[in-house]
Amino acid sequence: MNIGFFTDTYFPQVSGVSTSIKTLAEQLRKQGHSVYIFTTTDPKIKKTEYGIGDEKFIYRFSSIPFSGFKDRRIVFRGFFDAIEIAKILRLDIVHTHTEFSLGIMGKIISRQMKIPHVHTYHTMYSEYTHYLLNGHLIKPKNVSQLIHTYLKNTSAVIAPSEKTKKVLLSYKIKSPIKIIPSGVSFSKDVKDFSMQIRKKYGIKNSTKIILSLGRIAPEKSLPELLDAFKIVLKKNNNVILLVAGDGPSANELKDYAIKLGIKHNIIFTGMINYDDVYSYYKVADIFVSASTTETQGITFIEATNAGTPFISKPNTFLKPLVVDKSVGVFVNNTNEIAEAIQDYLLHPEYKENNSIRVKQIKKISASAFGKNIESFYQEVISNYKPKKSVLKALTSDEQLLVGTIMNKIPNIVNVRFLKRKGPK
Repeated sequence: MNIGFFTDTYFPQVSGVSTSIKTLAEQLRKQGHSVYIFTTTDPKIKKTEYGIGDEKFIYRFSSIPFSGFKDRRIVFRGFFDAIEIAKILRLDIVHTHTEFSLGIMGKIISRQMKIPHVHTYHTMYSEYTHYLLNGHLIKPKNVSQLIHTYLKNTSAVIAPSEKTKKVLLSYKIKSPIKIIPSGVSFSKDVKDFSMQIRKKYGIKNSTKIILSLGRIAPEKSLPELLDAFKIVLKKNNNVILLVAGDGPSANELKDYAIKLGIKHNIIFTGMINYDDVYSYYKVADIFVSASTTETQGITFIEATNAGTPFISKPNTFLKPLVVDKSVGVFVNNTNEIAEAIQDYLLHPEYKENNSIRVKQIKKISASAFGKNIESFYQEVISNYKPKKSVLKALTSDEQLLVGTIMNKIPNIVNVRFLKRKGPK
């Protein structure tokens, strides 16, 4: 199959969505399929890098930072180029991973080429509307309408978890919904730089490390983690909170650490290289997240795969994994986070017991993820019947949706799209 992924978020932008897409693309290619990624330009990727190395199967379109979400981008031109490229690539199926610019692009291409359109619903937007022009573009009450409109006439929808499927059903989505959990795997030859991390940040071997890894943003509830960490420090001062990552709330979180009087026990690393992620999990004694907005739990699975127990808010996707404290525990509030951290610090044997983690992680392997998606694609393609109005790019409702979004995106830059032709 020739498969087109359409996403507003991809490396070098680090996120759970990027990781999920990269993992899936790698697995599908191992299975003999061709996967092409349509995504945004990024300041960290020079035009001279296009078509080389990891960029070989990636097509980037002119984009600008998304208002209120500066480390994410949105395409503002190149739609006709994308249609031409998709036809040259002879795509068999479109798989969108966003409801915005590239998602709209993918939807138009599927109509023009008369091929199925599959969509993965990655993000609980009711928790993220504050990013979208400070809530002026999309309000929480409008989320269901937006998603319902975007998914209208979509061939099928993938939900990473039961929680996500329930949300989609509440939006009255009529397209078939399939639950397919994302898979995660580290390369077998990944290098462990955990000791270098201790040396880099001046952390003694005797000092325990609590890790927070991911975007520093409001929906991640990091102030609650700092509140819990302050409680922990009252009983054990020989511990460091390593906050790996960056985001719009980084400065506010640093100020909050100062306000709590715990800044000397916290290290803010800033953005880290994805290739080093394994080592950050490995060096930690515990991985902790207070976020309640996770739909896939990728960071927790990564931690488990690296041999580190986690502390998480209740998550239906992770529930089958948590069969023992060596894997992780669920907590409901600040005090429970603090108690769980203290328990892990007092019982290092939880981390040392890796056998249960190895057994559990096999249930959500990257290989199984790829095979499940491949099977789903084949099912969707075999059942696909183009609508009679297929040549009509978008319905009136969809055109209204596009207009609402695109009219509020300022065309403030003019990045020339580097047009490339794919294989004949």
